[in-house]
Amino acid sequence: MVTDSPSSAPLPRSSETPLRVLTPQILPALVVGVGAALLFLGISVVSEEFQHVLWETLPDALGIGGFSSLWMIVMLTATGVAVGLVVWKVPGHAGPDPATTDLAGAPIAPTVVPGLLLASTLTLAGGVSLGPENPIIAANVALAYWLGRKAQPAVPGAMWVSLASAATIGALFGTPVAAALVISEALVHQTGGRGSLWDRLFAPLVAAGAGAMTTTLLAHPSFDMSLPELTDPGWGDLLAAMTVAPAAALFGLLACYGFPLVHRLFKRLRHPMLILPAGGLVLGLLGVLGGPLTLFKGLEEIKELSSGLGGWSSAELARMAVVKLAALLVAASCGFVGGRIFPAVFIGAAFGLLAQALVPEIHPAVAVSSAVLGVLLATTRQGWVSLFVAAVLASSPTMLALLCLASLPAWLVVTGRPQLELDASGASLR
Repeated sequence: MVTDSPSSAPLPRSSETPLRVLTPQILPALVVGVGAALLFLGISVVSEEFQHVLWETLPDALGIGGFSSLWMIVMLTATGVAVGLVVWKVPGHAGPDPATTDLAGAPIAPTVVPGLLLASTLTLAGGVSLGPENPIIAANVALAYWLGRKAQPAVPGAMWVSLASAATIGALFGTPVAAALVISEALVHQTGGRGSLWDRLFAPLVAAGAGAMTTTLLAHPSFDMSLPELTDPGWGDLLAAMTVAPAAALFGLLACYGFPLVHRLFKRLRHPMLILPAGGLVLGLLGVLGGPLTLFKGLEEIKELSSGLGGWSSAELARMAVVKLAALLVAASCGFVGGRIFPAVFIGAAFGLLAQALVPEIHPAVAVSSAVLGVLLATTRQGWVSLFVAAVLASSPTMLALLCLASLPAWLVVTGRPQLELDASGASLR
């Protein structure tokens, strides 16, 4: 197994000036950044077109409602069958068990990448409550590591891992800021290194910037939920943020505590052609219970959710939050290939709107951003990414200070608790 990690990127040696070391890194970083973004955009376009066929063209041709109860059950079960076939028959079996992977794992073999991307595309198009981040990062890391080692054998493998991770995170969020935060968080744990933090971040930031600009120029991504702007925060807003965030974190932890149990139940079926179709059937039933907004990765659904601000009843919002959390738990447990950040954002948004519906005095931006922060901290344990995503959703600079303070009680709730990730034995990581 490869032991290189993004946190061990090469640093300038004492006999070399930073300029002479960093300048040659620019071109490889740009190439990796653009390439990672193009792969992400390619998979996104293919999955969206396939989604259109499965959920609009095909049911229209059959005279069936695209989001009827019957069609949701059939499509999610069929998606389980399709992904099960990939896991069973395609070389590499679509990579390691998704329940045991996070955003930054060791490079997988390049022969695994086609099956991984195929399984991810089917998962995204079929309506499963998972995002593209984990498989896309894994694929880009594998390809960058393999091609980079062939093109420049003298460059440490950790550099290619770092560049690909940063580039893909930049592409996913349309900004290099999130990538810088993730990489800097990893560097905090590094010991014995030399050189400044910005020397270490230089090449990953170039890759992240290239990936982000490629995505922005070609796809114009947006996380803005069009929430009312918070212009003059007061003590009440601070109290609300510091209450909603830990409450949402507790809600998110429900999935973390249930993760090993649900994973173990599905594993008893033993074969992917039993496990994944069963998971798809459960997801279809959950879709019927929660409605169409609780399907798919959740990014577009979040915007539809927020567009109905004030029009959702507290019962509807509670149902969607609970169903989406259950759908994320099932999808992550039964072997569907995907990430947890995007569905977790939907869960947080629904929870925040629920809090605001129950206590109308809470500003919507405060409720939603704080809840997203809490759920992301619980389900990802990525502090900087959680804070960044929560702040971006509100599109309000004044929210940042509130969120920084709200993250403190929320972190006390989640630290040391089970994560939404398992080790090789199936036990929760903490």
